[in-house]
Amino acid sequence: MKSTLFNFATLCLFSLVNGQTSSEGNSYNLLIGTYTQPGKSDGIYVYKFNADTGEFSYLSEASGIKNPSYLTVSKDKRYVYSVNEIGNGNGGASAFSFDPVSGKIDFINYQASGGNGPCYISVDDQNRFAFVANYGGGSLAAIPINRDGSLGLAIQSIRHGGGSSVARSQDRPHVHSTVLSPDNRFLFASDLGTDKVNIYRVDYSKPNPLTSANPEYTSVEAGSGPRHFVFHPNGKFAYLIKEIDGSVTVFDYKDGKLSEKQSVILTPSNYKSENGTPDSADIHISPDGKFLYGSLRSNINELVIYAIGSDGKLLFAGRQSTLGKNPRNFAIDPTGNFLLVGNSGDDEIVIFRRDQKAGLLKDTGKRIEVGAPVCLKFVAMH
Repeated sequence: MKSTLFNFATLCLFSLVNGQTSSEGNSYNLLIGTYTQPGKSDGIYVYKFNADTGEFSYLSEASGIKNPSYLTVSKDKRYVYSVNEIGNGNGGASAFSFDPVSGKIDFINYQASGGNGPCYISVDDQNRFAFVANYGGGSLAAIPINRDGSLGLAIQSIRHGGGSSVARSQDRPHVHSTVLSPDNRFLFASDLGTDKVNIYRVDYSKPNPLTSANPEYTSVEAGSGPRHFVFHPNGKFAYLIKEIDGSVTVFDYKDGKLSEKQSVILTPSNYKSENGTPDSADIHISPDGKFLYGSLRSNINELVIYAIGSDGKLLFAGRQSTLGKNPRNFAIDPTGNFLLVGNSGDDEIVIFRRDQKAGLLKDTGKRIEVGAPVCLKFVAMH
């Protein structure tokens, strides 16, 4: 009996030393980009998130950063990059060192992005370039990344031209996202102002890596307003959420080419807009590739859920109130257990548990209070 107790105590001590207590579970860093507001938000925040229980705790922050609204993380998890969403020609991007074990984040440097109001940033798998969408400037930029993770000076800037059918929103180009293909060979730049997804080849051996692909773009419905773009985990399908008409377009994808196959409307049948648009925002696919989620703002404030068929097409599965205002961005944790939505209008993040079989969401009652959350990113803690 004495030996059994000793062995049990030894096992518990070993587990504690190695951080393997049952309460730890699958823990991840949760990075939160914000619109900085005096007294509410001062930069980027890092929390520890338990993907078994939905519990969270504060780890660190990078303060004094102006509007780090959208974030991306290098594949090796050592660096974080944010846009600095500023107008008047002062928009840019910032680089940070990151320790995924402790969650510590430190500012490295800032680089202008060549346009107003940058709102999206991505980096390739080998951390050679950062690709920035300048919404206000109607342009995109390829910014070189140095070996120490800092952003370089010699940027390539490409400005789009034209417009589309909706006054004010589409009187000129508005590049809203810059998404790399799964193999990193192509860049897809969704332009809300021109109703196009512009496609670029990427040659990382050149200082100006971007050249127009063939075809140069894919057009969508006039007045729809392309915003965010996401690939299915299998790499065969792609999905575009459109801000102005509140719809999602489904594409077959192969070797830099998109072929439209379906379009669905996210808004309910009885929807009446207060400001002329349903204001669609973000789009994500569950880690298992079975469900797609899209967010609606305006006077709806919902997540719309679709099952994804074997052919990539969407079948409506349900709707869920975000329980707050202006859900700009949301994220699904890597285990698929939880979906977190940033209600920037209420200065909080709502934590939902996911039913992985049905795709539906249930409020956990847990909230992370952060001023104007805009972007949520999960990063493994090792």
